[in-house]
Amino acid sequence: MYRALLLALTAAATWPVIPPAVIHPWAPPATPYGPGHRGVDLAAPQGTPVRAAAAGRVTFAGQVAGQGVLTITLPGTTSPPLRTTYEPVRALVKEGAEVAAGQVVATAADTPSHCPDGCLHWGLLRGDIYLNPLLLLHRGAPSRLLPVVGVAEPG
Repeated sequence: MYRALLLALTAAATWPVIPPAVIHPWAPPATPYGPGHRGVDLAAPQGTPVRAAAAGRVTFAGQVAGQGVLTITLPGTTSPPLRTTYEPVRALVKEGAEVAAGQVVATAADTPSHCPDGCLHWGLLRGDIYLNPLLLLHRGAPSRLLPVVGVAEPG
């Protein structure tokens, strides 16, 4: 079910910055509080337009630990729903706004960063579990089970 949902979302999903350049990939932690990279960093100098990766409702637009953060909750997703996050940004939309995939919703902000030329940290969460946001862009054919040939059936 979860995979089918992601496949449905990918039809309209888009990169948050254009052109996309991943400078720090997804690296999930081994434990909930362990080290890792809970998202993807995309090259984005200050002022770069930031687009909504998927349609949804803005559920947070404000400051967290001195950085601008934008959260968009995706409708019709699992319970708890999927959310995309973008930071550091200067939001151009307000909480409660409905946004379309590809709509410019923010600009990349110039804050101290681990990226020398500036970057956008793009995250995907389901509840408090971080997922790889690149899953939203997967446009491959759906998985299919193929017959197994030459294997004895059990029993």
